[in-house]
Amino acid sequence: MHLGVREGVREGVKEGVRVGEGVGAMPRDAVRVPDDRAFSSFRAECGCEDGWALTYSKRDISVCVRDTAQRSAHSIKCRMLCQGVSADLLYDVLHDTEYRRTWDPNIIETFDIGKLTVNADVGYYAWKCPKPLRNRDVVTLRSWLTIGNDYMIMNYSVKHPKYPPRKDMVRAVSIQTGYLVTANGVNSCILTYLAQVDPKGSLPKWVVSKSSEFLAPKTMKRMYKACLAYAEWKQRHSPDHKPWRYPEQSSMPLLPLSDLSIQHAASLEHIDESGLAEGRGDSEEEHN
Repeated sequence: MHLGVREGVREGVKEGVRVGEGVGAMPRDAVRVPDDRAFSSFRAECGCEDGWALTYSKRDISVCVRDTAQRSAHSIKCRMLCQGVSADLLYDVLHDTEYRRTWDPNIIETFDIGKLTVNADVGYYAWKCPKPLRNRDVVTLRSWLTIGNDYMIMNYSVKHPKYPPRKDMVRAVSIQTGYLVTANGVNSCILTYLAQVDPKGSLPKWVVSKSSEFLAPKTMKRMYKACLAYAEWKQRHSPDHKPWRYPEQSSMPLLPLSDLSIQHAASLEHIDESGLAEGRGDSEEEHN
């Protein structure tokens, strides 16, 4: 289960189109930076319960999945109540790539490619998959916006000529993935992770089951613990450097939108991993 901001990857409503039905609030015929309506649509979909099946509910974490019109796509929605964590702080944790490297063991490589606007950029993210699956990577256009008490980060896959698919990775496709952080009092918030992703390949049933029942909750718990330790860590690591809040701090080169094109899943190699058995020792690790 990948819960990186870049994929931010696995998976809102404009003109009747739902996230789970193929795609979000922006047409996919051309690369566009999401507008306010796209963010409002995403927020609405985060709160929608229709069509979602609950697969995990324990303490402050719930996980739901949904069938999509695209058989190869996988949709998942995770929600977590974060007691003792402000919405401001959680938003910073989601953005802070340097900090993520200290707490997320699934990261293989991540870096920024360039910025499009003050609240949109393009980046690369590669992550570990459960053994014996091949690891995945994505190139995504990410954008973020704050509306009232809601903080949102969204992304979808794009192609950049300098970052084609790698031979040692499977290039996945983020149809639309994002986070919604909602304030829940002075020092509490609710995190919703909503994703529709095509992992490019025929996956074994155990992978889909494991993602919703074990990997997603485990990652959410790990993120919560990271939030509790962030303030102390940030004090020792450039405490005033937050380019996602202060665009003038960004050193990323400006990237022309014309350099990008939509990454369609159909144009990528199909990898059949449906016959692979779960790696030895993986199951025990997820229960620990």
